Amino acid sequence: MEPIQSLPGTEDILPKPQFVGNDLKVADIHTWQRVEAVARQLFQRAVYREIRTPTFEQTSLFERGIGEATDVVGKEMYSFVDKGERPCTLRPEGTAGVVRAYIQHSLYAQGGVQRLWYCGPMFRYERPQKGRQRQFHQVGVEVLGSADPRADVEVIALATDLLKALGLKNLTFYLNSVGDQADRHRYREALVAYLTPFKADLDPDSQNRLSRNPLRILDSKDEKTQRSPQTPPTFWTTWGKTRSATSTGCWLS
Repeated sequence: MEPIQSLPGTEDILPKPQFVGNDLKVADIHTWQRVEAVARQLFQRAVYREIRTPTFEQTSLFERGIGEATDVVGKEMYSFVDKGERPCTLRPEGTAGVVRAYIQHSLYAQGGVQRLWYCGPMFRYERPQKGRQRQFHQVGVEVLGSADPRADVEVIALATDLLKALGLKNLTFYLNSVGDQADRHRYREALVAYLTPFKADLDPDSQNRLSRNPLRILDSKDEKTQRSPQTPPTFWTTWGKTRSATSTGCWLS
């Protein structure tokens, strides 16, 4: 009988690190504890309160929150039906559960802005590779109850402070926006009009997304779609006079 080992895309966190040559094979628990401790100290100083939500939720929560036409919902979720015939899913991200808890427990009734942070395992059925696991851990923050664009600035600043506190240097900051709802609607129409003549050059998933979620075509990893003669319109061409800062996103490298 072969020994039972961990499933692909998962890893153990051991008391001491293990190396193969000079390469780290298995991280040690002390590194994880340091990251969590630095995050907890930073968020507490910024008056964010910790929230812990279940590891699995009703499948419909992620279908509504993330979108049925996304890869996460369509291909990557760990879903099952429990003994009560309820469709359940291991959480692929943290925001949906936090928002569900915010509504279910009427945190909005406390008044003011709710600043929350969380840390824990997430699950996505992706092809395991370096830096990408099927069970991965995420630290996140949510600012609920405010439409002020300064809330976005606050979250971006916190993310930057956390990476710097962990010792990362020479960071490059990118800021992006997809505008407000009207802007996105205009861009969707412009993108569909542009891509429709090239539909035969797209992979099957992108052809399906053309009517359901055309923006997802832009980050397709399919080689056929990437080779198609596309120079899609930019967001700037469809922006109106007002732009919603609440749709701002950022990433750091």
